[in-house]
Amino acid sequence: MMEKLLSNTQTGFGDIKESYERICADIKKAMAEAGRTDEVKLMAVTKTVTPERINCAVDLGIDLLGENRVQEFLDKRDSYKPAEVHFIGGLQTNKVKYIIDKVTMIHSVDSIKLAQEISRRAGQHGLVMDILAEINIGGEESKGGISPDSVREFCGQLLELPNIRLRGLMTIPPPGCSEEIFAQMQRIFEDIKAEPPQGSGESNFKFDTLSMGMSGDYAAAIRYGSTIIRIGSGLFGYRNYIT
Repeated sequence: MMEKLLSNTQTGFGDIKESYERICADIKKAMAEAGRTDEVKLMAVTKTVTPERINCAVDLGIDLLGENRVQEFLDKRDSYKPAEVHFIGGLQTNKVKYIIDKVTMIHSVDSIKLAQEISRRAGQHGLVMDILAEINIGGEESKGGISPDSVREFCGQLLELPNIRLRGLMTIPPPGCSEEIFAQMQRIFEDIKAEPPQGSGESNFKFDTLSMGMSGDYAAAIRYGSTIIRIGSGLFGYRNYIT
């Protein structure tokens, strides 16, 4: 990914190339500080970004896109160059049917009702949908996600449903939070990975993904075990590209 860089004249969007190179360097530095030798995936968050700018990021080597809004995704997806797509935004149960066969993972599963609908719709398509349990690590009323104290019980309930596979956890920490928040998420993730809930098996449990870290805090997230960082403004910039 990091080696596949195009010149400014090839992309037409030099700001994205510069940001991408900086982020890649930051990833390497944070991984080295943590003594990590595994992989951290860079996700390009596409909310309000034009397909042309998204395709520039894909040309640079980013092969994972994060979608927040169902209708915006449906409107733009046919203009995208080939890339894997995850859904990362709040998801209403009545919108699951529109994306179930168009994304490879849903990060924002924060209720059994939503998980049941994902399971039902995946079954209709003959799919097993990869999901992440969303944790409200900061206890913020304005954000979705389950409480840290309920994670193990919630994961156990998810494992009772067919046609879904629990891949890990996702969180959006409070802005400006201390690194202890990231450390807490890492402990929760590692505890469940080391001692899976009852009912886990090869078909429904592959706990290898911690989706944590955005434009302002991804280096700290990497130091505490994040495997997917979700970068929007840090890659594409602010509002001059909004459709």
